[in-house]
Amino acid sequence: MIEFHKDQTRCGFVAIIGAPNAGKSTLVNFMVGVKVSIVTHKVQTTRTRIRAITTVEQTQIIFVDTPGIFAPRRRLDRAMVNAAWGGAADADAIILLVDAPLFAEALKPSPSARARVSREDTLKIIDGLEKSHRKAILAFNKIDALPREILLELVDTLKDEDRFSDIFLISAEKGDGVSDLKTHLAGLMPKGPWLYAEDQLADLPLRMLASEITREKLMVRVHQELPYVTTVETERWTEKKDGSVRMEQVIYVERDSQKSILLGKGGRTIKEIGQQARVDMEKSFDRRVHLFLFVKVRGKWLDDPQRYQEMGLDFPSA
Repeated sequence: MIEFHKDQTRCGFVAIIGAPNAGKSTLVNFMVGVKVSIVTHKVQTTRTRIRAITTVEQTQIIFVDTPGIFAPRRRLDRAMVNAAWGGAADADAIILLVDAPLFAEALKPSPSARARVSREDTLKIIDGLEKSHRKAILAFNKIDALPREILLELVDTLKDEDRFSDIFLISAEKGDGVSDLKTHLAGLMPKGPWLYAEDQLADLPLRMLASEITREKLMVRVHQELPYVTTVETERWTEKKDGSVRMEQVIYVERDSQKSILLGKGGRTIKEIGQQARVDMEKSFDRRVHLFLFVKVRGKWLDDPQRYQEMGLDFPSA
Protein backbone atom coordinates (compact mmCIF):
# COMPACT_ATOMS: atom_id res chain seq x y z
CA MET A 1 0.00 0.00 0.00
CA ILE A 2 1.24 3.49 -0.88
CA GLU A 3 1.94 5.52 2.24
CA PHE A 4 0.53 9.05 2.34
CA HIS A 5 0.97 11.63 5.05
CA LYS A 6 -2.37 12.25 6.77
CA ASP A 7 -2.20 15.93 5.84
CA GLN A 8 -2.18 14.92 2.18
CA THR A 9 -5.06 12.45 2.29
CA ARG A 10 -8.80 12.92 2.40
CA CYS A 11 -11.48 10.51 3.52
CA GLY A 12 -15.22 10.82 3.94
CA PHE A 13 -18.66 9.29 3.57
CA VAL A 14 -21.15 9.81 0.75
CA ALA A 15 -24.75 8.67 1.29
CA ILE A 16 -26.81 7.89 -1.79
CA ILE A 17 -30.53 8.21 -1.15
CA GLY A 18 -33.58 8.19 -3.37
CA ALA A 19 -36.87 6.51 -4.11
CA PRO A 20 -36.86 2.72 -4.65
CA ASN A 21 -35.30 1.56 -7.91
CA ALA A 22 -33.70 4.93 -8.69
CA GLY A 23 -30.44 3.10 -9.46
CA LYS A 24 -28.53 3.62 -6.21
CA SER A 25 -26.92 0.18 -6.14
CA THR A 26 -26.02 0.40 -9.83
CA LEU A 27 -24.30 3.74 -9.19
CA VAL A 28 -22.36 2.38 -6.21
CA ASN A 29 -21.19 -0.63 -8.19
CA PHE A 30 -20.01 1.58 -11.08
CA MET A 31 -18.23 4.00 -8.76
CA VAL A 32 -16.33 1.17 -7.07
CA GLY A 33 -15.72 -0.82 -10.24
CA VAL A 34 -17.00 -4.14 -8.91
CA LYS A 35 -20.35 -5.51 -7.80
CA VAL A 36 -20.75 -4.95 -4.07
CA SER A 37 -24.49 -4.26 -3.95
CA ILE A 38 -27.21 -6.38 -5.48
CA VAL A 39 -29.22 -5.04 -8.40
CA THR A 40 -32.57 -6.26 -9.71
CA HIS A 41 -35.42 -4.65 -11.60
CA LYS A 42 -37.61 -4.98 -8.50
CA VAL A 43 -38.02 -2.02 -6.18
CA GLN A 44 -36.88 -2.14 -2.55
CA THR A 45 -34.09 -4.61 -3.28
CA THR A 46 -31.49 -3.09 -0.94
CA ARG A 47 -32.48 -3.66 2.68
CA THR A 48 -29.56 -2.39 4.69
CA ARG A 49 -26.72 0.11 4.49
CA ILE A 50 -23.84 -1.23 2.42
CA ARG A 51 -20.51 0.58 2.49
CA ALA A 52 -18.49 0.50 -0.70
CA ILE A 53 -15.02 2.00 -0.93
CA THR A 54 -13.14 3.67 -3.77
CA THR A 55 -10.22 6.05 -4.12
CA VAL A 56 -9.55 9.07 -6.28
CA GLU A 57 -5.82 9.77 -6.14
CA GLN A 58 -5.23 10.52 -2.43
CA THR A 59 -8.91 10.63 -1.48
CA GLN A 60 -10.84 7.67 -0.12
CA ILE A 61 -14.61 7.84 -0.64
CA ILE A 62 -16.88 5.54 1.34
CA PHE A 63 -20.25 5.22 -0.37
CA VAL A 64 -23.24 4.28 1.75
CA ASP A 65 -25.76 2.50 -0.46
CA THR A 66 -29.06 2.83 1.38
CA PRO A 67 -32.49 1.24 1.00
CA GLY A 68 -34.97 3.24 -1.03
CA ILE A 69 -36.97 5.79 0.92
CA PHE A 70 -40.72 5.31 0.53
CA ALA A 71 -43.93 5.42 2.54
CA PRO A 72 -43.47 2.51 4.99
CA ARG A 73 -46.37 0.16 5.70
CA ARG A 74 -44.79 -2.81 7.47
CA ARG A 75 -42.21 -3.11 10.24
CA LEU A 76 -39.56 -4.16 7.71
CA ASP A 77 -40.39 -1.11 5.60
CA ARG A 78 -39.87 1.17 8.61
CA ALA A 79 -36.55 -0.49 9.42
CA MET A 80 -35.36 0.00 5.85
CA VAL A 81 -36.39 3.66 5.71
CA ASN A 82 -34.77 4.30 9.11
CA ALA A 83 -31.58 2.72 7.80
CA ALA A 84 -31.64 5.00 4.78
CA TRP A 85 -32.04 8.19 6.80
CA GLY A 86 -29.47 6.92 9.29
CA GLY A 87 -26.98 6.48 6.47
CA ALA A 88 -27.49 10.09 5.41
CA ALA A 89 -27.40 11.63 8.88
CA ASP A 90 -23.64 11.69 9.40
CA ALA A 91 -22.46 11.65 5.78
CA ASP A 92 -20.05 14.28 4.52
CA ALA A 93 -22.04 14.52 1.29
CA ILE A 94 -25.46 13.32 0.18
CA ILE A 95 -26.57 12.40 -3.32
CA LEU A 96 -30.28 12.43 -4.06
CA LEU A 97 -30.63 10.11 -7.03
CA VAL A 98 -33.72 10.56 -9.18
CA ASP A 99 -35.01 8.21 -11.88
CA ALA A 100 -35.23 10.81 -14.66
CA PRO A 101 -37.56 8.91 -17.04
CA LEU A 102 -39.93 8.01 -14.21
CA PHE A 103 -39.97 11.57 -12.85
CA ALA A 104 -40.59 12.92 -16.35
CA GLU A 105 -43.52 10.54 -16.79
CA ALA A 106 -44.96 11.69 -13.48
CA LEU A 107 -45.22 15.23 -14.85
CA LYS A 108 -47.47 14.10 -17.72
CA PRO A 109 -51.27 14.50 -17.54
CA SER A 110 -51.91 10.77 -16.95
CA PRO A 111 -48.84 9.19 -15.34
CA SER A 112 -48.63 5.55 -14.33
CA ALA A 113 -49.15 4.70 -10.67
CA ARG A 114 -45.47 3.71 -10.37
CA ALA A 115 -44.31 7.09 -11.74
CA ARG A 116 -46.68 8.97 -9.48
CA VAL A 117 -45.54 7.10 -6.36
CA SER A 118 -41.87 7.56 -7.27
CA ARG A 119 -42.34 11.31 -7.64
CA GLU A 120 -44.21 11.50 -4.33
CA ASP A 121 -41.43 9.58 -2.59
CA THR A 122 -38.80 11.89 -4.10
CA LEU A 123 -40.63 15.03 -2.99
CA LYS A 124 -40.96 13.60 0.54
CA ILE A 125 -37.21 12.97 0.60
CA ILE A 126 -36.57 16.58 -0.44
CA ASP A 127 -38.87 17.71 2.36
CA GLY A 128 -36.97 15.48 4.80
CA LEU A 129 -33.66 16.99 3.73
CA GLU A 130 -35.02 20.48 4.27
CA LYS A 131 -36.21 19.57 7.76
CA SER A 132 -32.77 18.20 8.60
CA HIS A 133 -31.13 21.34 7.15
CA ARG A 134 -28.97 19.26 4.81
CA LYS A 135 -28.18 20.17 1.22
CA ALA A 136 -27.78 17.36 -1.26
CA ILE A 137 -26.27 16.88 -4.69
CA LEU A 138 -29.12 16.26 -7.10
CA ALA A 139 -28.32 13.58 -9.67
CA PHE A 140 -30.76 12.67 -12.45
CA ASN A 141 -30.13 9.06 -13.45
CA LYS A 142 -30.88 7.10 -16.65
CA ILE A 143 -30.42 10.20 -18.79
CA ASP A 144 -29.73 8.05 -21.86
CA ALA A 145 -33.47 7.28 -21.99
CA LEU A 146 -34.57 10.92 -22.42
CA PRO A 147 -33.97 13.69 -25.00
CA ARG A 148 -31.95 16.66 -23.80
CA GLU A 149 -34.88 19.10 -23.85
CA ILE A 150 -36.84 16.91 -21.42
CA LEU A 151 -33.82 16.65 -19.13
CA LEU A 152 -33.48 20.42 -19.03
CA GLU A 153 -37.15 20.70 -18.12
CA LEU A 154 -36.59 18.27 -15.24
CA VAL A 155 -33.64 20.30 -13.99
CA ASP A 156 -35.79 23.45 -14.00
CA THR A 157 -38.53 21.57 -12.11
CA LEU A 158 -36.33 20.67 -9.14
CA LYS A 159 -33.56 23.27 -9.37
CA ASP A 160 -33.33 25.12 -6.07
CA GLU A 161 -30.09 26.50 -4.65
CA ASP A 162 -31.52 26.34 -1.13
CA ARG A 163 -32.07 22.58 -1.51
CA PHE A 164 -29.24 21.37 -3.73
CA SER A 165 -25.59 22.34 -3.88
CA ASP A 166 -25.02 20.89 -7.36
CA ILE A 167 -26.86 19.07 -10.14
CA PHE A 168 -25.49 16.21 -12.25
CA LEU A 169 -26.96 14.31 -15.19
CA ILE A 170 -25.73 10.72 -15.23
CA SER A 171 -26.30 7.18 -16.40
CA ALA A 172 -25.26 4.86 -13.59
CA GLU A 173 -25.49 1.83 -15.86
CA LYS A 174 -23.48 3.21 -18.80
CA GLY A 175 -21.25 5.54 -16.82
CA ASP A 176 -22.16 8.82 -18.51
CA GLY A 177 -21.28 11.68 -16.16
CA VAL A 178 -20.28 9.36 -13.33
CA SER A 179 -16.57 10.20 -13.50
CA ASP A 180 -17.31 13.93 -13.15
CA LEU A 181 -19.57 13.22 -10.17
CA LYS A 182 -16.91 11.05 -8.55
CA THR A 183 -14.23 13.73 -8.99
CA HIS A 184 -16.56 16.35 -7.54
CA LEU A 185 -17.25 14.16 -4.51
CA ALA A 186 -13.54 13.65 -3.90
CA GLY A 187 -13.13 17.40 -3.59
CA LEU A 188 -15.81 17.52 -0.90
CA MET A 189 -14.20 14.97 1.40
CA PRO A 190 -12.50 16.29 4.54
CA LYS A 191 -8.78 15.96 5.16
CA GLY A 192 -7.76 12.96 7.20
CA PRO A 193 -6.31 9.44 7.09
CA TRP A 194 -7.95 6.66 5.14
CA LEU A 195 -10.20 4.40 7.18
CA TYR A 196 -9.76 1.28 5.03
CA ALA A 197 -6.94 -0.54 3.29
CA GLU A 198 -6.15 0.62 -0.23
CA ASP A 199 -7.44 -2.62 -1.82
CA GLN A 200 -10.60 -2.99 0.29
CA LEU A 201 -13.78 -2.51 -1.74
CA ALA A 202 -16.55 -3.00 0.80
CA ASP A 203 -17.22 -2.97 4.51
CA LEU A 204 -19.58 -5.92 4.62
CA PRO A 205 -19.08 -9.29 6.35
CA LEU A 206 -18.56 -12.08 3.82
CA ARG A 207 -21.44 -14.05 5.34
CA MET A 208 -23.81 -11.15 4.74
CA LEU A 209 -22.47 -10.56 1.24
CA ALA A 210 -23.04 -14.25 0.48
CA SER A 211 -26.62 -13.94 1.74
CA GLU A 212 -27.18 -10.90 -0.45
CA ILE A 213 -25.89 -12.73 -3.52
CA THR A 214 -28.35 -15.58 -2.97
CA ARG A 215 -31.21 -13.16 -2.30
CA GLU A 216 -30.50 -11.42 -5.59
CA LYS A 217 -30.71 -14.70 -7.52
CA LEU A 218 -33.87 -15.60 -5.64
CA MET A 219 -35.57 -12.32 -6.50
CA VAL A 220 -34.62 -12.55 -10.17
CA ARG A 221 -35.74 -16.18 -10.48
CA VAL A 222 -39.11 -16.06 -8.67
CA HIS A 223 -39.99 -12.36 -8.68
CA GLN A 224 -43.44 -12.97 -10.15
CA GLU A 225 -44.45 -15.70 -7.71
CA LEU A 226 -42.91 -14.64 -4.41
CA PRO A 227 -43.56 -11.49 -2.35
CA TYR A 228 -40.84 -9.57 -0.57
CA VAL A 229 -41.33 -11.47 2.68
CA THR A 230 -38.26 -13.68 2.23
CA THR A 231 -34.82 -13.40 3.73
CA VAL A 232 -31.57 -15.33 3.41
CA GLU A 233 -29.18 -16.10 6.25
CA THR A 234 -25.76 -17.75 6.06
CA GLU A 235 -25.89 -20.10 9.05
CA ARG A 236 -22.66 -22.03 8.53
CA TRP A 237 -19.36 -21.00 6.95
CA THR A 238 -16.70 -23.71 7.10
CA GLU A 239 -13.17 -23.15 5.80
CA LYS A 240 -11.82 -26.25 4.01
CA LYS A 241 -8.19 -27.38 3.93
CA ASP A 242 -8.08 -27.01 0.14
CA GLY A 243 -8.93 -23.29 0.40
CA SER A 244 -12.58 -23.68 -0.54
CA VAL A 245 -15.51 -22.85 1.71
CA ARG A 246 -18.59 -24.88 2.58
CA MET A 247 -21.61 -22.66 3.08
CA GLU A 248 -25.07 -23.47 4.40
CA GLN A 249 -27.77 -20.88 3.89
CA VAL A 250 -31.38 -20.81 4.99
CA ILE A 251 -34.11 -19.02 3.05
CA TYR A 252 -36.95 -18.06 5.37
CA VAL A 253 -40.51 -17.74 4.05
CA GLU A 254 -43.81 -17.24 5.85
CA ARG A 255 -45.98 -20.00 4.36
CA ASP A 256 -45.72 -23.56 3.03
CA SER A 257 -47.02 -22.42 -0.35
CA GLN A 258 -44.02 -20.05 -0.66
CA LYS A 259 -41.67 -22.90 0.21
CA SER A 260 -43.15 -24.99 -2.59
CA ILE A 261 -42.59 -22.16 -5.07
CA LEU A 262 -38.95 -21.82 -4.04
CA LEU A 263 -38.24 -25.51 -4.21
CA GLY A 264 -39.93 -25.98 -7.58
CA LYS A 265 -40.83 -29.28 -9.18
CA GLY A 266 -38.31 -31.87 -8.12
CA GLY A 267 -36.25 -29.14 -6.42
CA ARG A 268 -35.38 -27.61 -9.80
CA THR A 269 -35.95 -23.96 -8.84
CA ILE A 270 -33.86 -23.98 -5.68
CA LYS A 271 -31.12 -25.88 -7.55
CA GLU A 272 -30.99 -23.17 -10.25
CA ILE A 273 -30.86 -20.41 -7.64
CA GLY A 274 -28.04 -22.20 -5.84
CA GLN A 275 -26.01 -22.73 -9.01
CA GLN A 276 -26.30 -19.08 -10.03
CA ALA A 277 -25.45 -17.85 -6.52
CA ARG A 278 -22.44 -20.16 -6.30
CA VAL A 279 -21.00 -18.83 -9.57
CA ASP A 280 -21.28 -15.23 -8.34
CA MET A 281 -19.80 -16.12 -4.95
CA GLU A 282 -16.79 -17.80 -6.50
CA LYS A 283 -16.15 -14.69 -8.58
CA SER A 284 -16.57 -12.39 -5.59
CA PHE A 285 -14.56 -14.48 -3.12
CA ASP A 286 -12.00 -15.80 -5.65
CA ARG A 287 -12.29 -19.32 -4.27
CA ARG A 288 -14.31 -22.47 -4.74
CA VAL A 289 -17.66 -22.48 -2.94
CA HIS A 290 -19.74 -25.48 -1.86
CA LEU A 291 -23.20 -24.00 -1.37
CA PHE A 292 -26.13 -25.76 0.29
CA LEU A 293 -29.53 -24.05 0.41
CA PHE A 294 -32.40 -24.89 2.73
CA VAL A 295 -35.90 -23.40 2.80
CA LYS A 296 -37.68 -23.03 6.13
CA VAL A 297 -41.13 -21.75 6.99
CA ARG A 298 -41.13 -19.26 9.84
CA GLY A 299 -44.43 -17.47 10.22
CA LYS A 300 -44.24 -13.80 11.14
CA TRP A 301 -40.45 -13.68 10.83
CA LEU A 302 -41.00 -9.99 10.11
CA ASP A 303 -41.71 -9.58 13.84
CA ASP A 304 -38.56 -11.43 14.95
CA PRO A 305 -35.80 -9.04 16.18
CA GLN A 306 -33.10 -11.64 15.47
CA ARG A 307 -33.95 -11.68 11.76
CA TYR A 308 -33.46 -7.90 11.65
CA GLN A 309 -30.11 -8.23 13.40
CA GLU A 310 -29.01 -10.76 10.77
CA MET A 311 -29.94 -8.22 8.06
CA GLY A 312 -28.02 -5.44 9.79
CA LEU A 313 -31.19 -3.50 10.61
CA ASP A 314 -32.45 -2.00 13.85
CA PHE A 315 -35.69 -3.58 15.01
CA PRO A 316 -38.33 -0.81 15.03
CA SER A 317 -41.04 -0.67 17.66
CA ALA A 318 -44.54 -1.58 16.50
